[in-house]
Amino acid sequence: MPRESKASKQNRALVVARRMNERYPQAECALSFHNAFTLVIAVLLSAQTTDVAVNKVTPELFSRWPDPQAMAQADLKDIEQVIRIIGFYHVKAKNCVACAQMLLAEFGGEVPATMEELTRLPGVGRKTANIVLNNAFGIVEGIAVDTHVFRIAHKLGFSSKTSDTPSKTERDLLALFPRELWGPINHQWVLFGREVCIARRPRCLECPINDLCPSNQV
Repeated sequence: MPRESKASKQNRALVVARRMNERYPQAECALSFHNAFTLVIAVLLSAQTTDVAVNKVTPELFSRWPDPQAMAQADLKDIEQVIRIIGFYHVKAKNCVACAQMLLAEFGGEVPATMEELTRLPGVGRKTANIVLNNAFGIVEGIAVDTHVFRIAHKLGFSSKTSDTPSKTERDLLALFPRELWGPINHQWVLFGREVCIARRPRCLECPINDLCPSNQV
């Protein structure tokens, strides 16, 4: 295929966004949470595991340690026992306690509402911070690039081959999509990745953006 112009790619991105809005007009975070703190912990736990698995452990987790004050004093082994069905539970339990302790020590027990401060918290990277800012504070500063968003962005040709990290892929998407469209992309693309653009068995014949996907062009 000939090299796609920037204008053509931007127009294609806008059509993709419109069709995603039509398919997922009310897309929301799939993680169960009650407030900014429980959202931070839930997203922290979701790394390299499914939201379904996280939602199985968080009811007991948040019942026993509902706020930073409680979780900061939790016994690490107790948290490990509660979350042991999810991947990397040793590290994640440690980050839960350390995150709660930092919130108390440096932020008065409140979850901060800036990217710089959020990414200082143990276990919190830019993806987690983007989700927290968007869903807890209504602040859209970027696009949360998880495995689904990363895969779909590259499959659609919206991110270059050299953009081999989530942060680089986010940079490409932010340059491509207008700021007013950043907010819903993560939730919509996650649902799309689970239902249609499945990693091992994509349902291309059912895909609403099949005609816009370079992977399907000869």
